[in-house]
Amino acid sequence: MNVLVTGGAGYIGSELIDYLLKDGYKVVAIDNLMYDPTSLLRYTNDPNFTFIKGDVRNVALMTKLMNDADIVIPLAALVGFPLCEEDPRSAQEINHDVNTWIAQSKRPDQKVIYPCTNSGYGVSVDGSVCTEESPLNPISLYGRTKVAAEKEYQKVDNHVTFRLATVFGPGSRMRTDLLVNSFVLKTLRERVLVLYECEFMRNYVHLHDVCRGFMFILDNWEECKNQTYNLGNDELNMNKLQLAEKIQEHLPLEIIRAEINSDPDTRDYIVSSDKIYNKGYECAYDLDDGIRQLITAYAIIESPWYANY
Repeated sequence: MNVLVTGGAGYIGSELIDYLLKDGYKVVAIDNLMYDPTSLLRYTNDPNFTFIKGDVRNVALMTKLMNDADIVIPLAALVGFPLCEEDPRSAQEINHDVNTWIAQSKRPDQKVIYPCTNSGYGVSVDGSVCTEESPLNPISLYGRTKVAAEKEYQKVDNHVTFRLATVFGPGSRMRTDLLVNSFVLKTLRERVLVLYECEFMRNYVHLHDVCRGFMFILDNWEECKNQTYNLGNDELNMNKLQLAEKIQEHLPLEIIRAEINSDPDTRDYIVSSDKIYNKGYECAYDLDDGIRQLITAYAIIESPWYANY
């Protein structure tokens, strides 16, 4: 089976490709390499891996790549609300327009697994737990473009869409701007975390549990297809203070609760992933695993530029 991974050199793609190759898939990755150009070097000796440097907005190139694919995993995106606000045109084109084109252009027999975000839930209106049936209320351009793209995939046969929790953990193309990754890095460097709106709830999931989720869907396609699934670790619905206190168990840390300033990221929700759990999927990594791994990773990485801004 031939898999096309767009944004293959990114945070998720550079790890997911390892899982795909080890499971016997042939992988074609396309990426414009706007970030780390080295994250895919470890695959260059694998005959089942092909890399294409290109832009997913190149319709002629994408048409050729789509024609050869049995499975499409569209990861290419401007990820995070700061980056999207900085370049709203590219956010619209890459996050929404390209995915609309893929959804409308794919053959009926082609499988597509699209990662949306549970940022789409925005702020829980009544404090209830968000399931796949809960109303979507994206509060950022990033969330709006991702949710709009998800709706396009939901119109076609042979799709699965994920709503990913906030991902954490080290990867070949590291991201230090994700909340857990950022908090651990700041703790290591400054030994102090200043928290705004400590009570805001968020759901988290380890990077490798995300990759395992993609593989679970591929292994159980007929039972899972044409559905949307939250993909998070339900043990990790927690607020920012609880997250900081967990990091404090591993590292010296002073936690300061700010009473005046506000956090520009106002997402606040509790999410249930029971739907995919009931299909047989289980998370393998907890927050302690991720913190320990991040401490090791930051002993290796000293540059601060591994972020989407």
